[in-house]
Amino acid sequence: MSSGKIFIDGIPLNIKGEETILQAMMDNNIDIPHVCYNPALGAIESCDTCIVNADGKYVRACTTQAKNNMKVLFNSPDVKARETEAVNRILHNHDLYCTVCENNNGDCALHSAVDTLQVTRQKYPFTSKGYEPDYSNPFYRYDPDQCILCGRCVEACQDVEVNETLHIDWSLERPRVVWDDNKPINDSSCVSCGHCVTVCPVNALMETSMLEEAGYFTSLTRKAKYNLIEFGKDIEKPVGNGMIMKISNIEAKMREEQIKKTKTVCTYCGVGCSFTMWTKGRKILKVQPEVESPANGISTCIKGKFGWGFVNSEERLKYPLIRKNGKFVQASWDEAISFAAKGLKKVGEKYGNESLMFIASSKGTNEESYLLQKMARQIFHNNNVDNSSRFCQAPATTGLWRTVGYGGDAGSIQDIYKSELVMIVGANTAESHPVLATRVKRAHKLNHQKLIVSDLRKNEMAERADIYLHPSPGTDIVLLSALSKYIIDQGWHDREFIEKRVNGFDEYYKSLEPFTLENASSITGIPEKQIIETAEMIHSVKSMCILWAMGITQHSAGSDESTAISNLLVLTGNYGRPGTGAYPLRGHNNVQGASDFGAMPTYLPGYQPIKDGEVIKKFEKAWHTELPTKPGIDNVSCIENIDNDKSKGMYIVGQEIASTGPDSNKTRDSLEKLDFLIVEDVFFSETAKYADVVLPASVSLEKEGTFTNTERRIQRIYQVMEPYEETRPDWEIIQGIAKSLGYDWNYKHPSEIMDEAASLSPMFHGVSYERLEGFKSLQWPMKENGEGSEYLYEDRFNFPDGKARLYTLTYRPPLKVSEEYPLHLNNGRMLEHFHEGNETFKTEGIKEKVPDTFLEISEKLAGEYKIKTGDFVRVTSKWGSIKVRALITERVSGNELYMPMNAASDDATVNLLTSYTRDPDSDTPAYKELPVKIEKLKKNGGSPLPANNSRYGKPEPQIGILVSEKWKRKDYSKLTDD
Repeated sequence: MSSGKIFIDGIPLNIKGEETILQAMMDNNIDIPHVCYNPALGAIESCDTCIVNADGKYVRACTTQAKNNMKVLFNSPDVKARETEAVNRILHNHDLYCTVCENNNGDCALHSAVDTLQVTRQKYPFTSKGYEPDYSNPFYRYDPDQCILCGRCVEACQDVEVNETLHIDWSLERPRVVWDDNKPINDSSCVSCGHCVTVCPVNALMETSMLEEAGYFTSLTRKAKYNLIEFGKDIEKPVGNGMIMKISNIEAKMREEQIKKTKTVCTYCGVGCSFTMWTKGRKILKVQPEVESPANGISTCIKGKFGWGFVNSEERLKYPLIRKNGKFVQASWDEAISFAAKGLKKVGEKYGNESLMFIASSKGTNEESYLLQKMARQIFHNNNVDNSSRFCQAPATTGLWRTVGYGGDAGSIQDIYKSELVMIVGANTAESHPVLATRVKRAHKLNHQKLIVSDLRKNEMAERADIYLHPSPGTDIVLLSALSKYIIDQGWHDREFIEKRVNGFDEYYKSLEPFTLENASSITGIPEKQIIETAEMIHSVKSMCILWAMGITQHSAGSDESTAISNLLVLTGNYGRPGTGAYPLRGHNNVQGASDFGAMPTYLPGYQPIKDGEVIKKFEKAWHTELPTKPGIDNVSCIENIDNDKSKGMYIVGQEIASTGPDSNKTRDSLEKLDFLIVEDVFFSETAKYADVVLPASVSLEKEGTFTNTERRIQRIYQVMEPYEETRPDWEIIQGIAKSLGYDWNYKHPSEIMDEAASLSPMFHGVSYERLEGFKSLQWPMKENGEGSEYLYEDRFNFPDGKARLYTLTYRPPLKVSEEYPLHLNNGRMLEHFHEGNETFKTEGIKEKVPDTFLEISEKLAGEYKIKTGDFVRVTSKWGSIKVRALITERVSGNELYMPMNAASDDATVNLLTSYTRDPDSDTPAYKELPVKIEKLKKNGGSPLPANNSRYGKPEPQIGILVSEKWKRKDYSKLTDD
């Protein structure tokens, strides 16, 4: 990295690397105006407020590279005059009324520039642009008269989120930001990710939840507010705005007393977005991602930014419930805890402790999963503990254990961004993991990253891909193995890497004999030419990442298909370096952590085997008890055990097993047979209907703890607000039951639970709340020097000899369509909702965008069945039947159908159709192998996707804000010498 010095007004400053003048000055805490610049967006060059004189030329500091011995004038009168002129031009576009502005919170870039430069009088009075504010979106509004045309929102939309909805129409007499081809926001392709609102430096884009809430004077009526504004402007005319700015600064400081700002982590998918949440009491005013947010930076999606309606929902459980005489009655916490403890104890004494099953929540904290598995093992001496990873990610973990040794992402999200090639297999990343997808979309758009997508649906990432592969359902192992064979046959495998760091090559290569191009094409339906083209693209790059999700794992060969992915990465040497590796994208916010901290039937916390004698001794000493070494049952097998009279009692924390379990009808029948069931949840779920006691839990905003995201990153959550009414955090409830059972658990804070887990698990040694303070994070496994691991396998793989293992595989055909059930039904998540929708349906704006589930059907297939969009259709499998509205789309083709997982009512969930077919190696249900038949019903209920859904919009892609178009305008005069 090059270094040197520049001289700012004669004062030397150290510079490092490829810094700009602006970055160098900011690094040295020099307060230089920069309205359009944002560290996450880079230089936009639209505001001209950062002008300096560098070696005799007037330049923008944001784009001018700092060079050794460069002489920069910053405080000279001529420089200040140009900066002031730039600010005055901005003020011409902005109706300045800071004191009654919701954005007067100490972080307004324009306010800071005006204050710093002491612009006390506007050179160019504000005049309205003549456009009405747009309040059409349910979550934010755009006010053109407040818009300063800095372009931050456009840059964020075009090149960070890469939804490509926003642009500035420079051709207008008074330019403005437009959505698509000048549509109202709510009728455009806007996905309500909130990127634009987050980066807006003024109040042009503002969360509607902030309006009239964020300030002492902002709640005035519109008439009173504008009377106050006019009064202020009348004062400004004779004396300038200096006094008004001082008052607004005082008012901004006062707001700190009424607005609480708390760091937390998103409770939806596994990306692990962190942000600062602004609240006033229980009102959520704003979700503000920060540049230092380690997984997401400034990015959010519709759910993380706006999907918090469930927190204050009237449907929240408000007090414990106990079933008496077949009906639920309200109970005190003492009574409910005692009832739960006695129920577990009674079942254990009557049928034996192995008749009890414990299911941890993949949405709870690491500490809560740790306590539940400790209860199962220490108190009831069994290993019957699991989490929802069994339903989605266990096969991916199995595949990685077989080949490289750790059951987690090989690197970080930043590695995915840096990679030369990303291959996505069986994952709808733009909808299931939208913030992570933005990194791929940005790298593909701006950095020439190559993109291969293999999926049954032509989703957004498939539309963007350089190569889109459409395999027959359940044949991914054939495609992946054929790619591996062809690469080896061509001599394109990494011989040196294999020789030094891999075992089993010869046997593996021999096992690939059946996977010829001809056979692969016949089985997968992919032309040989396209398989070759894919292999050639893999060979053309030096780094590759493969991302996958439930389109791979939820098959009867899910573990083998995941293994095939890792095999391909191993033989091409794509492990152990930045920008390489396997990335099984975790679904829930803490599905990774629930497994990491021991909620698994064969592993103690930190993936320590229950059959390892030394490990058992260590935990027995810490927990003062003998521990079982017999493998437990998982949360799929336990349903069968209920039917076989082996499982009699269950304790379920935060899992909707009745709706999300395989063959939902069978699952519900089984739950009905239990002698005793505890359900601990936020809402009265379908599962809760079968409970004997229902314990109301707190949501993540009401407690402290840690989550572990898909990239193995452990992050702290802080309590944003007090628990809702009579709810309690899961860790307190679990501890209460343990105490009632006579165990002296006495954790005062979740940090003590983490300390215990870290002391017993080498993987977490060194993890502590102090080291996770604020936005700090750690990625396991922890190194001996106390640092986390950004990426894995740099020196060795996680096996005794340190070498990776190529794993031999055979093709087992999936459950296929038949004459009676001739159509294949695929399913998955969608952008607006999460999983079954228990949380997202509580946010009205999201419900407005996607009111219910639907059945995607191709135009050709719809024609054969005479189905139109909105027609109700009966979908039937061997295991159940549902009624749902049809949506004709080009995203599916042939005899393939698709349904989102979420549904507004429980009688339309896709799991009423799914079977108990499972992957034999992980016991994960084959949700994606679903032959069905359909029947058109008479009624048409209208399109299931309203006309204002973003999928109907027409984005307008471009690079950046096209600032050169501004510079070409007749009303622009240059302030720089470029």
